[in-house]
Amino acid sequence: MAKKGEHRIKIGLVCSACKSRNYITEINKMESPDKIIFKKFCNHCRKVIDHKKTEKLK
Repeated sequence: MAKKGEHRIKIGLVCSACKSRNYITEINKMESPDKIIFKKFCNHCRKVIDHKKTEKLK
């Protein structure tokens, strides 16, 4: 049996306006598309803006 969470990876979400990394989430790498865009609140911009997926985490 496979381990729970074996196919899940952590990604960061980057604000499309100010390029700050605001959120970290997990996705299933087997089922997720290449481009993921979420509408999230950015603390730096003080607005709800599109956040895009990035593989690089600090």
